[in-house]
Amino acid sequence: MVLNINEESKEIQVNENTPLLWIIRDALGLTGTKFGCGVAACGACTVHIDGEAVRSCVYPVSLAKGKKITTIEGLGDENALHPVQEAWVEQDVPQCGYCQSGQIMAVASFLKANPNPTEEDIKNNITNLCRCGTYQDIKEAIFKASKLLAKEA
Repeated sequence: MVLNINEESKEIQVNENTPLLWIIRDALGLTGTKFGCGVAACGACTVHIDGEAVRSCVYPVSLAKGKKITTIEGLGDENALHPVQEAWVEQDVPQCGYCQSGQIMAVASFLKANPNPTEEDIKNNITNLCRCGTYQDIKEAIFKASKLLAKEA
């Protein structure tokens, strides 16, 4: 099977029912996407499939065939951070950092669909969990990212 991950074609041999998370981490060595719960509840495993946030721990790799997969490694890079990554750095969001790649991926997709969110929009749409409880900083970073994205437009 060939997958398009971070704009590169990757040939893999795998059972098509394998969760995409394990292909990303184990077969391809992209460890920014994290395993958290295994039941799509926490969001640590969030990636983009054709620009939409999905929780890869329950997403069969067979459904990703022919689609554009983006992991945290493909969202931006150290020379050109994505505006959400920039806002995360400016707001100093992470404590332990474990959930942050999933948080960032969820927010990047969310802001594409909702570029000027309210606090209520954020509360209702960003459901990733953070064991360190950085939710206030996450919310502030979302507002900052929204402003950074507006400047790019």
